[in-house]
Amino acid sequence: MMKENVIIDKSKAFALRIIKLYRYLREEKHEFVLSKQVLRSGTSIGANIREAQRGQSRPDFYSKLNIALKEADETAYWLELLYEGGFISSQSFKSIYADCKELIRILTSITKTQNQ
Repeated sequence: MMKENVIIDKSKAFALRIIKLYRYLREEKHEFVLSKQVLRSGTSIGANIREAQRGQSRPDFYSKLNIALKEADETAYWLELLYEGGFISSQSFKSIYADCKELIRILTSITKTQNQ
């Protein structure tokens, strides 16, 4: 197990929430297209962050984190569509969307140091 790292922990917890959302959307709402998209992008965030930890170089590290940031932004889009399309409640959306936006803020902060 890797040493404690806030972004790794938060992205993994977020991925687990996304998996639960995916199951709910498939089983309860019978939604199969958007659910697959949000599952893919939402779990990819943490995977890219974990991969960045083993980056072969500083540019590789930042490249993986930039990919994670793009995936997080894409996930926010799918969550917006799911909410606005009536597949998830306002309460559920606000909670998971806030977590997504927090990941975006953290990743933006980390990747901004790339050019410094």
